[in-house]
Amino acid sequence: MLDTDTNPPAISVRGLSKTWAGGVEAVKDIDFDVASGEVFGLLGPNGAGKSTTVGMLTTTVKPTSGSACLHGRDVATEAIAARAESAVVFQDPVVDRALTGRRNFEIHARLWGVRADDADRRIEELADSFELVDVLDRPVATYSGGQRRRLEIARALVSEPRVLFLDEPTVGLDPRIRYELIDVIGGLRARFGATVLLTTHYLDEAERLCDRVGIMHAGRIVALDRPANLLAALGDQVIELRVDTEPTAALARLRSLGVADEDSLAVGSTLTFPVRGRSADAVLTAVRQTGLVATATSTRPPTLDDVYLRLTGDTLAA
Repeated sequence: MLDTDTNPPAISVRGLSKTWAGGVEAVKDIDFDVASGEVFGLLGPNGAGKSTTVGMLTTTVKPTSGSACLHGRDVATEAIAARAESAVVFQDPVVDRALTGRRNFEIHARLWGVRADDADRRIEELADSFELVDVLDRPVATYSGGQRRRLEIARALVSEPRVLFLDEPTVGLDPRIRYELIDVIGGLRARFGATVLLTTHYLDEAERLCDRVGIMHAGRIVALDRPANLLAALGDQVIELRVDTEPTAALARLRSLGVADEDSLAVGSTLTFPVRGRSADAVLTAVRQTGLVATATSTRPPTLDDVYLRLTGDTLAA
């Protein structure tokens, strides 16, 4: 377990806000720390404020108020020093498709002031680690989507950053390539020792990769904890009931009879509520005894989407 109490944080954010022209509040007074060596996730749907937060932490977006530091370097007042601590892989591809993978590496190394002999060594090591050796001298236009994404992440590591930002790194990839890339990202800390901040709206990525997640909604962080702790708050199982009657009224009745708790929800024609301290069979029996008719029922483990739904009333699952 990472010691977040005694070691200085790699990322420290206090009261960070961003209001765009026209009064659009993209990020609203957020606070969090990321420990050195931690994999931290910002989880939320498109428009939640994740990418704007990464933009401020990487000095490409100027904060409206608040502060953020990377290893003690303030992103607003020490932008160049803060930038030197980190690298970023943005959501949209930025590699030059006309150039070879090696040439993309070399240009990035020169821009970051990496000595030529060090750059050559690092390129070979990264190409091997990211399984790019066989395509390194081919134009990037001939790469598969997964190969291009691996190249972008590997290229960002040429400068040996202490903090690596990955903004929606697997968006737009087909499922097989996405899962391959998740495995690559999962090994980053062990192989390169970098602190990683990952933004995603994919639940499985957050659960598999992140030590902790900050759940964002409408520019605010509404929960921050280890994924296992967030899930444990919902119990071992979640019941879903599809009903033909008016769902809000049906849920209110189940609550009044003590069958459903206050954090139960009605989403469309489906009632969703966690099971705590009793079996799912006992809950379903109690539902039937109320006279409520369900057209379909299901019982499953809770997900981070259930956590988000409980906190915000919205869904984040893509």
